[in-house]
Amino acid sequence: MHKNILREITPLTPSDCFTIFTRVKTDFDFPLHYHEEFELNFIHNAKGARRVVGDHISEIDDLELVLVGSNLPHVWQTYKCKSKKITEVTIQFHKDLFDEKFLRRNQMSFIRNLLERSAKGILFSKATAQQLMPRILVLGQKQGFDSVLELVSILHDLSVSRNMHTLSDASFSNAELSYNSRRIERAFEYMNQNFHKNITLTEVSKLVNMTDVSFSRFFKTKTGITFIDSLLELRLGHASRLLIDTTESVSEIAYDCGFNNISNFNRLFKKKKGCTPKEFRESYSTDNRVFI
Repeated sequence: MHKNILREITPLTPSDCFTIFTRVKTDFDFPLHYHEEFELNFIHNAKGARRVVGDHISEIDDLELVLVGSNLPHVWQTYKCKSKKITEVTIQFHKDLFDEKFLRRNQMSFIRNLLERSAKGILFSKATAQQLMPRILVLGQKQGFDSVLELVSILHDLSVSRNMHTLSDASFSNAELSYNSRRIERAFEYMNQNFHKNITLTEVSKLVNMTDVSFSRFFKTKTGITFIDSLLELRLGHASRLLIDTTESVSEIAYDCGFNNISNFNRLFKKKKGCTPKEFRESYSTDNRVFI
């Protein structure tokens, strides 16, 4: 699925609901990887470390709480972190821990939405991390059914928390997001098939039988961002994937993803990702990769 990236076989057994690791460490030494299980990662006292989730790269603060979806590449790197006493708590649970029918019950709607959004990775606010820190730190001390109830309770509190941010682009992570709209799904299907071409709002509006103005307003209401920003995010997601998975030059990738100006591509990429395409590619090749 993700060539050039380590596929981790986690120690979580089929008979367990979840596993939890609590470590105090001096640095981050695990390579970029992915796995089928969901992962909730809490990190304390690692200011200056670097987070890589999908095609998102960012320097972190002293407190970090992130939910990583199934098969989404991720890693935390020491980078500029000077601390020699980093606390990391990693909770991994099966992607089928919650049955699909169970998730469709009304009372589970928030957790269902949370797990769907985690396909792109979710960064929770510092306030949320601070609030849940005491419970996460002692979760490993709970036994049996009580530990499962507490995990579900933590996930619920995360699902209703404020100011959470998705990290990776959907086109990079192959996230299948539901907007409860056939028109929006048809628009995204067309955009994904033709992102390398010159796509206009007018042609997509005609595709879904709406006027430009109506579709533009409808699109933002349903997705939370404008059509232009969504198209840009989609193209940059595909470009990020090619930077990792191929040896094509930056200019070739830019043109392959619908950018007809390399300078504009570099500028937009850096604005969105916080680094140049070249730096992005290098950050993914710093690990010694093992393939399973």
